[in-house]
Amino acid sequence: MRVVVALSFAGALVAFFALGGHRYVSLDTVKANRDALLAYTQAHHAQAVVIAFAVFVAATAFSLPGGLLLTMTCGFLFGRWTGTVIVVFAGTIGGTLLFLAARYVLAGVVRRRLGTLGERINAGFTKHGFSYMLFLRLVPVFPFFLINLAPAFTTVPLSTYVLATFIGIIPGTFVFVNLGQALGRLDSLQGLVSPEVLGGLGLLALFALVPVAVQKLRARRGPVA
Repeated sequence: MRVVVALSFAGALVAFFALGGHRYVSLDTVKANRDALLAYTQAHHAQAVVIAFAVFVAATAFSLPGGLLLTMTCGFLFGRWTGTVIVVFAGTIGGTLLFLAARYVLAGVVRRRLGTLGERINAGFTKHGFSYMLFLRLVPVFPFFLINLAPAFTTVPLSTYVLATFIGIIPGTFVFVNLGQALGRLDSLQGLVSPEVLGGLGLLALFALVPVAVQKLRARRGPVA
């Protein structure tokens, strides 16, 4: 069964590139089909929401490229509020599917190969799992698929992973969904976010580590008489 799961995920990724899917996940493609996408969304809103949700779940679960573009496209088609809801829920579900698959297939092997170092990393990460997960989700520099995979090699509880993922991706998602409203006028996805926005997300990430810092400080001071 582990082999079947691994081949399913690897096969989906290989098929995506072999069939030329990467050529369709581009800003030029979205701009070229702008009017058709808007017309379909307006005429079949419910179906469009379901399709967008399913595509985002699949793209996240199989670590397909184009997550930023898909997020902005949701904002472009559905507006900031509906777009944010779609991306947050779909991203959480897709990330959880990848997390579960990686934990089932690889977690035991990876921890055994890391040995004592792996056990120390696992103990620290699991002890402060929610804060660390929230930090990783809020910092806008870590690839989304990597954050989905890495915790799977620890024993952090599934509920902690899901809750931290759901909460942690909301700020960044809202920013990029809002930027999606300008998608039809963009020539490049480079340099979309200002230093102020990145700084704000980074500050939120640091707040996520405050409970860890407080706990470690108390541990160093020892019990209070």
